[in-house]
Amino acid sequence: MTVAKALTIAGSDSGGGAGIQADLKTFMALDVYGTSVLTAVTAQNTLGVQGVVELPPEFVAQQFDSILCDIGTDAAKTGMLSSIPLVQIVSNKIREYRIRQLVVDPVMVAKGGHPLLREEARKALAEILLPLAFVVTPNLHEAGLLATMEVSDRTSMEEAARRIKALGPSYVVVKGGHLEKEACDLLFDGRSFRPYVAAKLDTVCTHGAGCTFSAAITAALAKGREIGEAVATAKAFVTRTMAAGVLIGQGHAPLNHRAGVIT
Repeated sequence: MTVAKALTIAGSDSGGGAGIQADLKTFMALDVYGTSVLTAVTAQNTLGVQGVVELPPEFVAQQFDSILCDIGTDAAKTGMLSSIPLVQIVSNKIREYRIRQLVVDPVMVAKGGHPLLREEARKALAEILLPLAFVVTPNLHEAGLLATMEVSDRTSMEEAARRIKALGPSYVVVKGGHLEKEACDLLFDGRSFRPYVAAKLDTVCTHGAGCTFSAAITAALAKGREIGEAVATAKAFVTRTMAAGVLIGQGHAPLNHRAGVIT
């Protein structure tokens, strides 16, 4: 039996709601075999991030080699890449193994406000990694930082997408989950915009939503879906798993990835 495979390159969330853990849960729910390259370990819960330890770039590279020389992958995604050396080594390995279907989730700040990408590493991510991306998936805050502008509505989302597209990715999805009236994501291919709209959910179960969204796109791409269908799959998956969220902890609770399992 042929199995679709997806690789996540990200940090670990000890609370299980985001990062590597959310990605692997998403891959399994969408019937894709998941592998992982760990870039950092966090001490984290629903209240926030209490500590971060980066893994040595050489060991990150060794994980790549172990996975891709044996198992391989049909698509990959990046998450937390907190420093310039990590951005550089991940970019080098993506080029070395010619990973074409790369989803870049430009993780910059945790739900609780803890920075996950150092300020000096933003330029490296934009200049080195984004040109390798098949699709990049910033939220409003991340899109604003990448596009060097304020992003708060549909018009500014479109302008930010144009600026980010100029950095080199094939596609840009600006996520509008933080918009006031509706959760509208915009897919930009360099010519036109395609909106994906869902009703705003009144829930505290939002921890890991961005990781889950990008992982769901990656899973769909690994299964051979085209980008429009992949984004639609991810939008529906996040909406469903967020609505069925797990009410644990005292802060931003996680999504219920089990609610999105393909049966």
